[in-house]
Amino acid sequence: MALPVVAIIGRPNVGKSSLLNALAGEMISIVEPTAGVTRDRVSTFIGRDERYFELVDTGGYGIVDSDQLEGHIEQQILQAIESANLVVFMVDIRDGLVPLDKKIAQLLHKHGLDVIGVANKADSAKMFAAAAEFSQLGFGEFLCISAKNNLNKAVLLDRIFDRLANLESAGTAPPKPVMKIAIVGKRNAGKSTLVNAMVGSERVIVSETPGTTRDAVDVRFEKDGKTITVIDTAGIRKKSKMAGSIEFYSYVRATRSIRRADIVLFLIDAAEPVSQVDRKIAGFIAEEYKSCIIVINKWDLAKDTAVTGDYEEYLTAQLPGLRYAPIAFTTATKAKNVQAVLDLAAEVFKQTTTHIPTPKLNKAFEVIRAESIGAARRQTAWPKIYYATQISVNPITILMFVNNPKLFEDNFRRFIAGRLRKLLPIDEVPIRLLARPRRK
Repeated sequence: MALPVVAIIGRPNVGKSSLLNALAGEMISIVEPTAGVTRDRVSTFIGRDERYFELVDTGGYGIVDSDQLEGHIEQQILQAIESANLVVFMVDIRDGLVPLDKKIAQLLHKHGLDVIGVANKADSAKMFAAAAEFSQLGFGEFLCISAKNNLNKAVLLDRIFDRLANLESAGTAPPKPVMKIAIVGKRNAGKSTLVNAMVGSERVIVSETPGTTRDAVDVRFEKDGKTITVIDTAGIRKKSKMAGSIEFYSYVRATRSIRRADIVLFLIDAAEPVSQVDRKIAGFIAEEYKSCIIVINKWDLAKDTAVTGDYEEYLTAQLPGLRYAPIAFTTATKAKNVQAVLDLAAEVFKQTTTHIPTPKLNKAFEVIRAESIGAARRQTAWPKIYYATQISVNPITILMFVNNPKLFEDNFRRFIAGRLRKLLPIDEVPIRLLARPRRK
């Protein structure tokens, strides 16, 4: 049963994203003084006393967008309105009633929606009287709030839950996703197109304009009866080319999305050579020990690299830190191989959550020790592994009890991890190796 949806609607820069963050109790939407930062629908779940609803932040209605995305933004707002059980209509008490507020009110009346009016930026009680003029919009008295200072946040939540009280679905917790997938890559690699192909609808804005996506947008969908969250992220480019704080915050959210994901889909544009930015992203994924699928998108546009085997060799040379990651080829605009990528993600997730029995793990280490005997004879100080045990999953983390941890340099750890992947059913995921001296 779908949870009730509460959409925050208002003109640009009235504080919609600040309100979503305040009600959620965490920074989800990017908040900036610049109008029009939010473009896609950004949502989160709000719960209290085992009752829940989905809260949706939207772009500013009537925005004049610098990248000419007004039509896309308005379409996202209309989709939010159509799916909403309740609307929080936000105005700016400092600006007073403006023509665009009236236009939004007409739109909401047209859809016959249940509406709670809120007058934001009412930082002191002295300003409350100014909210009286908003009653002419036809939604009763507007509640004075300050999203920035959490003023009347609890009162607003009470009103929301009261309005949703008669909906049966408000009493159920949202199902936890079995897997979180972050889609990352440089700008215009096709991340948002891939998200829409996965969920089967225009859930996020797709445009040829670089930098269209700004927030990290969590999108939930069902596959084979299981809930999956896919995270669309902003395109990453060199820090030296980032234009202002919006791009910086987008970059921070993209890297944070990698950290909180179970599986990372690393998109590479097949029509372009692997770039410095691609190599940087790959390095970050490897440093975080994230399970990853390298998705070669726009494969229909590849010319000189149309043979998959040759391209895989090229990728291994360009991105050696991700040599464990499987490679998939897609054309997201035609939804080609998209479901196969999701199936592959499920297989990789199964590997990275594998618990290896200690006897089986140590048999693999016996094989590695046997292979190292020749090298050991040529050196006076050779790293020795007495036994090992797995202590965590996702990433698979193995604690080795050894003679001297200082002898286990990065190259030797990479060798061990590579052999373990061949010897155990975890050949497509990263392995974190920890070394501790054996107690005497």
